[in-house]
Amino acid sequence: MPYKTVQPLLKNKDAFLNSWQKNCAVFLRDWRLYCLLIPMVIWYLLFVYKPMGGLLVAFKDYQPDQGILGSDFAGFYNFSQLMFNDTFKREFWGAFRNTFMISLYGLIFAFPIPIILAILFSEIVHEPYRKLTQTLTYLPYFLSEVTITGLALMLLKESSLSTGILARAMLDLGFTPDGKILETARYFRPMFCITGIWKEAGYSSIVFFAAIMGVSPTLYEALRVDGGNKIQELRYVTLPGISITLTIMIIMRIGHMLSVGYERVILLYNVSTYATGDVLSTLAYRLALFVGNQSNTGMGSAIDMFNSVIGFFLVIGANYVSRRVSSTSLW
Repeated sequence: MPYKTVQPLLKNKDAFLNSWQKNCAVFLRDWRLYCLLIPMVIWYLLFVYKPMGGLLVAFKDYQPDQGILGSDFAGFYNFSQLMFNDTFKREFWGAFRNTFMISLYGLIFAFPIPIILAILFSEIVHEPYRKLTQTLTYLPYFLSEVTITGLALMLLKESSLSTGILARAMLDLGFTPDGKILETARYFRPMFCITGIWKEAGYSSIVFFAAIMGVSPTLYEALRVDGGNKIQELRYVTLPGISITLTIMIIMRIGHMLSVGYERVILLYNVSTYATGDVLSTLAYRLALFVGNQSNTGMGSAIDMFNSVIGFFLVIGANYVSRRVSSTSLW
C-alpha cells in the first residue's frame, strides 16, 4: 500500500492512542469520583434496562403460569386486536383521544404557568418574602397524589362552599352548570389540568427561575438606560435569555404527550366521566388485570409499547423542528 495512503491511517491511529492515553490518565486520577457512579449505574441496569425485557409480553399470548419466555409467540396479534377488533378498538381509540386532549390541555394551559411564576418570583425584591412565596408554591409537589386529589374532591363536592362559588361564577359568565362537577364528563379535563397545575407548577418553576437568574444584569441595566419598561425587559431580555431552556423543556414536554399518569386519573374519574377521562394508562391497567373472565396482560403491554413508540417519534420530530427553526435542540 502506498505511503500516501497509509499516512492518514497512521495519523488517526496516533491521535486515537493519544486520546486513549489521556482518557486513561484522567480516569486513574479521578477514579474515586467514578466510583460514586456505581450505585446509579446499578440502579439504571436493574430498574430501567432490565424491565425492558417485559416488552416481549406485547408480542406474546402471555400466560402467568408459563412466564414470558414460555408463553406462545403471538406476533402483532395484541396490537391488531386493540386497533381493529370491534370489542376493543372503540375503547382504545377513545382512550388515545382522551390522552392526547388532556396532554394538549397541559401543554397549552399548564406549561406557561411555571414560566409566569418564575418571572413573578424574579420581580420580588424582598428576599425573605420571595423565599416564603416560593416555599408555599413548592409545597403541593411534595404531597402525594392521593392527598392533592382528595383535597380537590373535597373542594368540588356538591355541598362545599367552593362549588357554590364556582357555580355562581359560571352563571355570571353565561355558562349553565349541567349537573354535578365531579359527575359531568365535560368538566373532567379542566379539573385534571387545574389539579396538575396546583400540584406541579411551583416546583416546575425552579428551572425557569434559575434560567432567569442566569441572565446578565447588565442587559437589564442597558435597557433601562435606553428608557425600557418592564414589558420591554420581558420581551427583549428575559424571554430571549431563557429561550434555550424553554426550547428544551418544550421538546421534553412534547415527548411526554401521551404519558398521562394513571394515578390521578383513577382517583378523579368515575363511571360518568369515562368518556373524557379514560386514558391509555388506565385502559392498560384494566386490560392487564382482566376483561371478562380472562387476563389480557399482552394487550396492556401492547398499549404501553404503543405509547412509548409514539412518544419516541414525538421527541425526534420536535427536536428536528426545533433544530431547523431555532438552532437549539437536545442533540
